[in-house]
Amino acid sequence: MKKKIRIFNLITIKELASLTNVRKEEIIKICSSLGIKVSVYQRLDYELLTLVASDLGYEVELIDKQIIRRNNNKARISRDPVIILLGHVDHGKTSLLDYIKRSKVNYEEYGGITQNIGVYKVNINKNNSLTFIDTPGHEAFMAMRYRGTQITDLAVVVIAIDEDIMQHTNEAINNAKAVGIPIIFAFNKIDKNNSDIDKIRRKLAERNLLVEEWGGAYQSQEISAKYGIGIDKLIEKIILEAELLDLKYSQEKAVGSIIESSFNKENGYTATIIIKDGILTLGDYLLVGASFGKVIKILDERGNQLKYVRPSRPVLIFGLNGVPDAGDIFHSYKTEKEFQKIFSYKNILKKEPDLRFETPSEKLNLIIKADLNGSLEALTEALEKIIINNKKINLIYKSIGNINESDVLLADTYKAMIVGFKVKISSAAQKLANKNKILIKLYNIIYKIDKKIKDFLSNNSKRAELIYGRAKIKTVFTIRKLGIVAGCIVLEGKMVRNSTIKLKRDDKIIYVGKLNSLKMFQTDVKVVKKGYECGINIKNFNNIKIGDIIESYKEI
Repeated sequence: MKKKIRIFNLITIKELASLTNVRKEEIIKICSSLGIKVSVYQRLDYELLTLVASDLGYEVELIDKQIIRRNNNKARISRDPVIILLGHVDHGKTSLLDYIKRSKVNYEEYGGITQNIGVYKVNINKNNSLTFIDTPGHEAFMAMRYRGTQITDLAVVVIAIDEDIMQHTNEAINNAKAVGIPIIFAFNKIDKNNSDIDKIRRKLAERNLLVEEWGGAYQSQEISAKYGIGIDKLIEKIILEAELLDLKYSQEKAVGSIIESSFNKENGYTATIIIKDGILTLGDYLLVGASFGKVIKILDERGNQLKYVRPSRPVLIFGLNGVPDAGDIFHSYKTEKEFQKIFSYKNILKKEPDLRFETPSEKLNLIIKADLNGSLEALTEALEKIIINNKKINLIYKSIGNINESDVLLADTYKAMIVGFKVKISSAAQKLANKNKILIKLYNIIYKIDKKIKDFLSNNSKRAELIYGRAKIKTVFTIRKLGIVAGCIVLEGKMVRNSTIKLKRDDKIIYVGKLNSLKMFQTDVKVVKKGYECGINIKNFNNIKIGDIIESYKEI
């Protein structure tokens, strides 16, 4: 009996590979055997998806069956590409975009709405328009970097040749590779003297990123964002790359991504969006993450009201019932009946979060963070040698430093586990990991990591931790019949009575036990949320101090 893949929308080669634990190259080979040429970031139509999945031993159940009719629509129209600019801080991403805007739109920035969030549509000539997403300093785009297959078509990675391939440059390249979009390298600041461009090309080659000038597959262009040198040639290469992608859209239901969302008393909930496929029409119903609503107003980049919008154009919409997250995918529905049907299915499937992943992986995707380069290399070498039952680790990314949100989002893309050696994790990263159900383990001893990875590969380890919240001890006092009590303020999440706790001091775990008693103003309570004070008694443990952190969690 074939296993089922249940999906709401048609998926890409990369997504199918993730669901079936089959290499992307193998799926592409199957499509080729059927006489169809595809790319990893291309969505499969329903018929091809069914054939390929069947060949892999799976049956496809498409919850939104209207997608079949949409995909059978033969009239597909060319659309403009969406380009994301990536790279290290101060390497020239924004300067590059500023020059393109000045030179191509007569010094007029595209959009009173969109300019504040770094999304711009630039008319290059009568036949070509490009939509650019600029990423510096805007945390909403962190998620975009990892969900780029849903919104961006290609990436321009800007590298300043008078510096080096920096940490953010590496992250940018990993981001683009993770979402499977083409990369064009822009070697910036050629106007500066004593710059060694070949040094950058050589270091890219060491990362298996060989540019065309050296006989590789990656396009690149030398530019000066300051003086405009080489930018016209860069744009030509972007247009050429986009033509090879043969970007099309249907004239049916819209699918796209949230760029940014907000709330104010005057307008209620609003969201800036870009459509990837289909046409969004005034009055359509939207389902996006935990939010939904009916589109009651659409504004273009100059604040003009629209009746509909086509793909690749940033617009502002009104009518949602909440604030969706940046990067969330939305689907539109023409009737309330159709919307309510899908909404009901989605609520049912929420109760089965692992429904799509029904097959154990033959490998463990892993991200490693360590305190020192020596530790990182030693740990990497040790883990890459582990093979159990023909299973081994697949090292997605490794670097020095504490675990941040970028690491968690990369783990979410690859369904990976994060291992940290003598490093910390930011509270924002932990919160994001809880939301996306990413497993993070911190260690101070290498052999314990080795044992944990072996357990995972042996399928002996089936438990993870879901963090409820953290509280900081502000005072310590004694209550008769109860013992030592910590007077705390909840810093994030919530504290839950009878949950498992970790007591941390100076970022080190000194005790693991049970939260025995939880009180607010002498009253026993089950939960205390962020921002409130509470009294906590830890079962069978009294060695607590002011400044200690209590982490409430459960094993899952």
